[in-house]
Amino acid sequence: MHPELRQLRHFVTVAEELHFGRAARRLHMTQPPLSQSIANLEDLLGAPLFLRNRRTVSLSAAGSALLPEARRILEQSSSLVELVRRAASGEAGRLALSFVSTAGLGLLPDMLRRYRAAYPQVQLVLQESTSDVQFEELLAGRIDAGFVIPLQTGAPDAALDYLKVLEEPLVLCAPSGLDALSRPGPVRLRDLPPLPLVIFPRALAPSLHDAILACFRAAGVTPTIGQEAIQMQTIVSLVSGGMGLALVPQSVSNLMRPGVEYRALSDPTPLAETGLAWRRDNDSPVLKGFLDLIKKD
Repeated sequence: MHPELRQLRHFVTVAEELHFGRAARRLHMTQPPLSQSIANLEDLLGAPLFLRNRRTVSLSAAGSALLPEARRILEQSSSLVELVRRAASGEAGRLALSFVSTAGLGLLPDMLRRYRAAYPQVQLVLQESTSDVQFEELLAGRIDAGFVIPLQTGAPDAALDYLKVLEEPLVLCAPSGLDALSRPGPVRLRDLPPLPLVIFPRALAPSLHDAILACFRAAGVTPTIGQEAIQMQTIVSLVSGGMGLALVPQSVSNLMRPGVEYRALSDPTPLAETGLAWRRDNDSPVLKGFLDLIKKD
């Protein structure tokens, strides 16, 4: 048998007071049951813990050896209770998040700063991936939530929930030095030279892909798709390398590259949407805390 936490607490209190009466008052109990508790602990351990006479109480050699270990055990048990409390309230634990590159360039940094300030004890595990991969990871339970470009309206699976977080206009990402960019201000798509279009693949983000092509159709322009890339950083790099032009969500303009210029469009521009997806049956308190913070915006 092992000592109970209650017995260890009684022992430490008597060891600190070296007086059974004062220790009993501190523990909000009477002296006889305290004396019995210490006697039971001594019987369990097979050694006297205190040297007693009519006037004094002192620690025995066994008691002196036990005291630091008893304090350590009590401190650990107190920490364990606090750990469980924080985990149950969402104040501690682990949160696995994925995000598309546009979120990493726009809304994500500020959200992470606010979440870290509110929940400093939560371990954040972050990974960048495309929306289609994130939906697979969510359904497999490998991540808790993901910032995605929706494949369609709402979540793509009945097991998932979805919250629209951001809508932003598309802007032009073009090589520097084009005549159409010689004047400041928004530009018209029909004023641009017939450069190839660098675009996100439709299979991975049909809503974004279709919104981009709809801009050109509304302007009476039929673009030629020159390159496809699955990361916004790659799209911007290809534009920088003279491979064509692109329409990108406004947040991508935070990504600066030599030889690239961003401009607003004077053409009617649909809004690119970013949202948060998570498993409906994920009852993690840590996830709930993150969702509560997102929904406050």
